[in-house]
Amino acid sequence: GANSYGQLGLGHKEDVLLPQQLTDFCKPACVRKITGGGGHSTVVMDGGGLFVCGLNKDGQLGLGHTEDVLCFTLCKSLGGCPIQQVACGWDFTIILTGKFAISLYFAENGQVLSCGSNSFGQLGVPHGPQRCVIPQAIELLTEKVVCVAAGLRHALAATVSGIVFQWGTGLASSGRRLCPGQTLPLFLTAREPSRVTGLKNYKAICVLAGSAHSAALTDAGELYVWGSNKHGQLATQAAFLPVPQKIEAHCFQSEKVTAAWSGWTHLVAQTGTGKVFTWGRADYGQLGRKLETQEGWKLEKQDSLRPQNSTPSSLYCLMGATEVGGDFSWTQCVSFPRLPVMCLVRAAVCKAS
Repeated sequence: GANSYGQLGLGHKEDVLLPQQLTDFCKPACVRKITGGGGHSTVVMDGGGLFVCGLNKDGQLGLGHTEDVLCFTLCKSLGGCPIQQVACGWDFTIILTGKFAISLYFAENGQVLSCGSNSFGQLGVPHGPQRCVIPQAIELLTEKVVCVAAGLRHALAATVSGIVFQWGTGLASSGRRLCPGQTLPLFLTAREPSRVTGLKNYKAICVLAGSAHSAALTDAGELYVWGSNKHGQLATQAAFLPVPQKIEAHCFQSEKVTAAWSGWTHLVAQTGTGKVFTWGRADYGQLGRKLETQEGWKLEKQDSLRPQNSTPSSLYCLMGATEVGGDFSWTQCVSFPRLPVMCLVRAAVCKAS
């Protein structure tokens, strides 16, 4: 894939056409999660160690400097604190500490840290600097967090009690343009964690973020979405949803959603019976199915383009998959422009029929 900033971790900046195995810093069986941003990549190991590489102009690698890194390097600034999950935005990183962290250094179990650009408040530190080169705790998230997500210029967190917080102003400009005369909710304009309204009576277990949209999966198997719908990723006719809206169950053949993933401008969901649904932008084949028309678009009122792939559609070929999605699955490898294509062998393992 693209390697303009060394985000493949191969020690150079040349694009790579064929997959190459990385063996210098870890054993393949020890990798738990791979995540990528606009030009940087992260790997979380089974023991909670965090390795980073790639673009570091704003300190998004959390290494204490702003030089690009061409090989995967241990993030020592975490002081040995085990990491559970990492969400990479365009030029920033959100880090969730691991479940076996015990007050090491400055982080505790379920605490959220951030580093990189803060130009749009995406670090969740309202009065912080324009960028941060060392991960810092988001102190306003006082309750234990179980899941984090990062988009182009916004981020989210779900707490153990199911409350969803959002920060960063990345969705505000689209909201003001597409919802003229409306007062946007605080969580769309906040530079610090702000509770997402419209989910008060629901317990979120997972949060998702795309370029300019957000989503939350509840313990009841319902998927809520909000933000930009430019590519039909919100499964609605509205151009912008300022508050969460549930995708109706009939879109998933009346089954509960058990897992969901977000690409840059598309979404993937899996139901309890193993069915996999995709919807949203499709012009790079990221939905895993043929377009309904040659272009996949139709012209509507006001000369605006609306995608025809805004309705979740199941992929029979992935029925019964034990794992689908993740930041670099087959559906999401083109989510960021010029993003490296990185694959886990277990990304889509289907049961034999």
